[in-house]
Amino acid sequence: MSNTKYVFVTGGVTSSLGKGIIAASLAKLLQQRGFSVTIQKLDPYINIDPGTLNPYEHGECYVTDDGAETDLDLGHYERFLNIPTSQSNNVTTGKIYQSVINKERKGEFLGKTVQVIPHITDEIKRRIQILGETGDYDIVITEIGGTVGDIESLPYVESVRQMLWEKGEENAIVIHLTLVPYLAAAGELKTKPTQHSVKMLMQSGVSPDILVCRTEHEISDDIKRKLALFCNVKKEDVVQSIDAETIYDVPNLMLEQGLDSVVLRKLKLCSKGEPELKVWNEFLQKHKNPKHEVEIALIGKYIELQDSYKSITEAFIHAGSSNETKVKVRWIHSESLALIMLKKN
Repeated sequence: MSNTKYVFVTGGVTSSLGKGIIAASLAKLLQQRGFSVTIQKLDPYINIDPGTLNPYEHGECYVTDDGAETDLDLGHYERFLNIPTSQSNNVTTGKIYQSVINKERKGEFLGKTVQVIPHITDEIKRRIQILGETGDYDIVITEIGGTVGDIESLPYVESVRQMLWEKGEENAIVIHLTLVPYLAAAGELKTKPTQHSVKMLMQSGVSPDILVCRTEHEISDDIKRKLALFCNVKKEDVVQSIDAETIYDVPNLMLEQGLDSVVLRKLKLCSKGEPELKVWNEFLQKHKNPKHEVEIALIGKYIELQDSYKSITEAFIHAGSSNETKVKVRWIHSESLALIMLKKN
């Protein structure tokens, strides 16, 4: 029987809070403490995979070593952990329903009425545990796409509820990423959006173990106490995630906040050593203090949304830092290039 621990990362209030970066940063810190870690993404859309999605809607389609067309967050996972991902690291609602319907057509359910519970949730739980059951990982971090309250995400949240009950509190925990906005007119941070987000999550039967609060300003101890009281967590389990200059600052910020320590305490795991981020910080130092600059033209069809070419721009960052060089990208639309060629002809 696998002793793999599970960490679920949910989001509330708004999308694009950075669940993928928080998950990748936590995984990096746990990896540096000596644990074998992987991350997977559950996407609530009904498409089978992002391969046919418009890049303007979804950004880059990241292709893994085994040829799977996946979410761009898997690129972040690989860049942070320096280990390959596979088709098992990305699950979509489309894949879940396709699998369940194929089983029904083959008669595997023996004529039973196929329902969201238990058939869809069982398939989600099976997919979540595929990586854990290989025996290769001490910890599997699962990021759930979308925000709490989205109708598309409900089966995933229900599956998490079931897994928390089945695995026990020492083997599965929930990190809820939420927003603590600053209202300039009032001159203060507001906790109500987070309170409502957690309330929505708890209505689905899931109570967060850790709150990670995205914010533009420092969160005071008073606000942490208030969030702890209203959101049913301990004050030390409220973690601040302040806006960073670059996504590569986030592991250091989470280390300062002790996110990895809180997770290990919740999962009853003993650290195999303190996180060693020397190589990471050398890269970060070179990235922030380049000695040279070079300009590279990137020609593309979807340059209005630069996330469509995320892996390319991140490759420029990594290659540039290795050579202590800032890479300035000049974005050129392929259609404008075609027009120039036509005029020349």
